Amino acid sequence: MVQSVNSALSNMLEKDSDVILFGEDIGYFGGVFRTSDGLQSKFGKHRVFDSPLSEGGIAATAFGMGINGLRPVVEIQFADYIFPAYDQIVNEIAKVRHRSGGEFWCPVTFRTPAGGGIRGGHHHSQSPESQFTHTPGLKVVYCSTPYNSKGLLISAIESNDPVIFFEPKRCYRGPFYGDPHNVPTWKGHSEAEVPETHYKIPLGQARIAKEGTDCTVIAWGTMVHVAEKAIKDSGISCELIDLQTLIPWDKETIVNSVKKTGRCVIVHEAPKTSGFGSEISASIQERCFYNLESPIERVAGWDTPFPHTTEWDYMPSPARIIDAIKKTQEE
Repeated sequence: MVQSVNSALSNMLEKDSDVILFGEDIGYFGGVFRTSDGLQSKFGKHRVFDSPLSEGGIAATAFGMGINGLRPVVEIQFADYIFPAYDQIVNEIAKVRHRSGGEFWCPVTFRTPAGGGIRGGHHHSQSPESQFTHTPGLKVVYCSTPYNSKGLLISAIESNDPVIFFEPKRCYRGPFYGDPHNVPTWKGHSEAEVPETHYKIPLGQARIAKEGTDCTVIAWGTMVHVAEKAIKDSGISCELIDLQTLIPWDKETIVNSVKKTGRCVIVHEAPKTSGFGSEISASIQERCFYNLESPIERVAGWDTPFPHTTEWDYMPSPARIIDAIKKTQEE
């Protein structure tokens, strides 16, 4: 995924002279995860450059660039650090198209690594996607594989609306589906052939990662891989849907799947209370009530700060997902 994100950024810098990259340490250093490695030397310091340690200032600068015709792509080094920029994002950037009656728009993409799995502790492991899905005017994307990270990122950069683009840091170089000290790396979709050329995946379109008949499992980010492992071990025919875009999200694909299977499990890393799984669950209830054979199950992070040494007890595991899938099968 690190290489595919880098490829997307390189493609867009080459294709569109209005694309500008900036953020903390993304220039000479190539980013803390090396997603922008080599881009400054290739495209110059005027298009790929480092910013001060000030997320509010970064967002405000991107806002000014965006309404004046540029397409800034900003890296917030960790999703946990996006909160100092929250006011600029939700009160200014997200609203400028509406408050100006369409006279101005702000095509800014905020890239940010999110989620746990690297023992980052309280301040380097959060998944704050639901805090942005509640803000009209923003698009919210959460990729999961090398292929969709590139296609979705290109679509985000080319969008005329601001996009919060979450990249699961556990998947940058291959996800684990359990404690990394006890479970070997599972490569699966973390390594894939990705075209070097420009291609797009439409925002607002979910991906059916695995077809099935007895239960619909919905996930995004790292949890797509964890859910895939759980489905394989459960022995139950499950349809796995990678949501990909949270706002706007693909209600049609999910509703069609749940109407077919009659059962549903929603999986996400973020805390359960007010997580985006709640919105999905309510929407399914509204549209599929007479098709449901059992209550909708949610498997999520606990309602506590993200722990350090016990992070894989906090994050949804294959065992917890299997229990939820089996619960939906009970008569």
